[in-house]
Amino acid sequence: MSETGAPTGGFVPPPYPHDRLDALRRLADALPGGVVDCSIGNPVDPIPEVALHALTESAPSATSYPPSRGTPELRDAAVQWFQRRFGFHLDAAQVIACVGTKELVVALPHLLHLRDPSRDTILYPAISYPSYAMGAELAGLRAVPVPLDDAWQLDLGRVSDQDAQRALLLWTNDPGNPTAAIAGGAATDAQVEWARARGVILAADECYVEFTGEGIPPTTALLSGTDGVLALHSLSKRSNMAGMRVGFVAGDAELVHFLGETRKHAGLIVPTPIQAAATAALGDDEHVFVQRDRYERRRALMLNGLAAHGLIHDGGPARFYLWLRATESADDGWEIAARLAEAGTLVAPGSLYGAAGADHVRLALTQTDDRLELALERLAASSRPA
Repeated sequence: MSETGAPTGGFVPPPYPHDRLDALRRLADALPGGVVDCSIGNPVDPIPEVALHALTESAPSATSYPPSRGTPELRDAAVQWFQRRFGFHLDAAQVIACVGTKELVVALPHLLHLRDPSRDTILYPAISYPSYAMGAELAGLRAVPVPLDDAWQLDLGRVSDQDAQRALLLWTNDPGNPTAAIAGGAATDAQVEWARARGVILAADECYVEFTGEGIPPTTALLSGTDGVLALHSLSKRSNMAGMRVGFVAGDAELVHFLGETRKHAGLIVPTPIQAAATAALGDDEHVFVQRDRYERRRALMLNGLAAHGLIHDGGPARFYLWLRATESADDGWEIAARLAEAGTLVAPGSLYGAAGADHVRLALTQTDDRLELALERLAASSRPA
C-alpha cells in the first residue's frame, strides 16, 4: 500500500488545482477588507428573478423522479435558445440535460470510450480548463495537449499522425478559458473539418458564449454541422446559476442518444425544480444583456487599472477573464500571483492551465464593482514608496 492507503500502482488523485492557492489566499485575506478572490470563475451577481420564481413554483412537483435526459420543457427551451442566439435549428432529441457541464466534461472520455474502445487518446488545448485532461486520466486514457498558436488557438498542424489516429475526442473551448480568446467561424469550421477527416469526435465547450467581446456575435461549432460534434452549454455563467448545477449538451443525434441512455443508467439527474429554473432562464435574454454589461464594465476597469502596474492582458476580447502577464519584469505566474496576494487580490497562476501558460495569471471578473475597485486601491497603495 502507498502512504495514501491506495494499492501500490493505483490512481492517486493529484491536488485539486485551486487548492494550491491556499497559502496565497490566507495572505490576501489577512488585509483589511479581506481577499478579493478573482481566482475562480465563481459568479456573484443575482440569479434572474424568472429562474427563482420557476424554482419556487416547481418545488412541490419534486416528489417524483425527473427525466434524466431533461424535461421536454428544458430541452425545448434549449432548442429555442439556439434558434434565437445562433439562427440554428436543432431537434429536441439532439439535446440532453447534464448536472452542470463540468460533470459531463469529466465523464465524456469514459462514456465515449465505452462506445468506441478502439481509440485511447483525448486531445485538448495545451492551455485550458484542467478538467479536460483529468477526464482522460480518470478514464484511463491518454491526455495529449495540442499546442496553441500566437492567437491562443489550437495549432492542429502540430498534432502527430499517431496521436490523430488514436484520438477519440478533440476538445475545443470558445470563448477560451483562461485566455478569453475567440476562434470565430472560419477557425471553428477548420477544427470541425480536421476532426471529421480523422474520425475524431469534436466536443466544443461553449459555456462562455454569451460573453464574447463588444460587437462579436456568439457562435457555436454546431453551425459547422452536427455530425460528430457535441456542444456543451451551461447556466452557471449565463445566468449566475453555478450552484444549481445544470447545463446541457447538444449536437450529433446518435451521440446525444448514447450519452442520454448511459447517463440514465448512472443515475445522473438534474432535480425537477432546477430544470424548471433553467427552462425559465433560457427563455429570458434580458438578464443576460445586463450581465454582459456588468462584465464589460469590470473588464474596462481592470484593464486600465492593472496596466498602470505593469500587468497587461494579451488574451482575447471575451468578457469573463483577463489573461495577464508582467511587462516590466520576468516574473512568472506564481510570482505575479504572490505580488497581487500581498495587495489582497487572489488570481490563478497560468501554470494551473498548462505549462505553456506559466508566465501568465488568470483573473476572473466575477467580483462586484466595489470589490474590484478595492483591489485596485490596495494595489496602488502597495506600490507607493514607503
